[in-house]
Amino acid sequence: MYLSRRSAMIGLGCLTLSACGGVHAPVTRSASSDLPEDLRAIPNPAFNAWITAFRPRAQSAGINTATLNAGLRDVGFTPGVITRDRSQPETKYSLEDYLSIAASDERVTKGRAALSRHRTILNALESRYGVPAQIICAIWGLESRYGERRGNVPVVSATATLAFDGRRGAFFEKQLIAALRILQSGDTTPANLVGSWAGAMGHTQFIPTSYLALAVDFTGDGRRDIWSDDPTDALASTANYLKRNGWTRGTKWGGEIGQPGTPSGSTITPQPGGPSFTVTRNFRAIKSYNNSDLYAIGIGHLADRLVGGGPISGTFPPDRYGLTKSDRITLQEKLTAKGFDTGGTSGVIGPKSRAAITAYQSSRGMPTTGTPSLDLLSSL
Repeated sequence: MYLSRRSAMIGLGCLTLSACGGVHAPVTRSASSDLPEDLRAIPNPAFNAWITAFRPRAQSAGINTATLNAGLRDVGFTPGVITRDRSQPETKYSLEDYLSIAASDERVTKGRAALSRHRTILNALESRYGVPAQIICAIWGLESRYGERRGNVPVVSATATLAFDGRRGAFFEKQLIAALRILQSGDTTPANLVGSWAGAMGHTQFIPTSYLALAVDFTGDGRRDIWSDDPTDALASTANYLKRNGWTRGTKWGGEIGQPGTPSGSTITPQPGGPSFTVTRNFRAIKSYNNSDLYAIGIGHLADRLVGGGPISGTFPPDRYGLTKSDRITLQEKLTAKGFDTGGTSGVIGPKSRAAITAYQSSRGMPTTGTPSLDLLSSL
């Protein structure tokens, strides 16, 4: 089995939880001048010396001089990728919170539209690779919001900066060499080789080594173009990835126990006191994409919702503050109504909601804890 596309790189098992101040999402694809300040390259003599020392290693790995010159021409030290690499969110999202974002009404609605819009190609991929159209579409939805957030951080600069930093230097130097090999193959240009802050690229966020191993040219134009506005090659590459990592045609990923059509398999309960699920070998295939039970359930559940399935039917226990999801939604709604922006009312208490709570508490002369509570809800 291939190395998990995300676990070695990021180690989170988290989707781009952008609502309510969740996990940092990839930068929306746009001009590089629109990048946050810390994701723009700055002068760094030590980094420049590292690049000079790296060139012979890249040549030994088969990267030719022309590719090195073109690929490294605009490479620069990008401090923001180090900051993000060293400050991964410590908050452990519950399954209930995770699904509130992964299968939000907005993501389901957009996903059904995307599934309909690209039905012909998705059906062709299902026929070729055996992976259901809705599973491919769900991965697309969680990874880049159906292509809306592909990222525009230069991949060479991002991977070079992380290789230079050294915390996971060997891993990111492999990604850097793989990125240069992508350029050498002619699949894209240095200007278009962009992605998220850690080098994940395109509609479904492939890292460079996974791209080299498993990306496919489904359009037949001679390039494996996962960056184009046309998602065909990216979706095909994802289907190929899952097939090569053990996806079995005709088998469901699993499902919530007690629901019609739930297959036989292993039983897991990711959130104590919450619903249980049966999962099959195809659940493990999804985990090869991102080694997280929450991610795999999020993909499977979103996929089911895209083809008419309903929300999770089981109940979840109150959170550590004694609040149910309904309580948290009410808290966010009341804060918002009073002028304290929570960034949304999904029931997920992220940084924006905590900032709103702090501001409200301060305005009322209350202790500024930034944490939700039943007393706070009562005060609202």
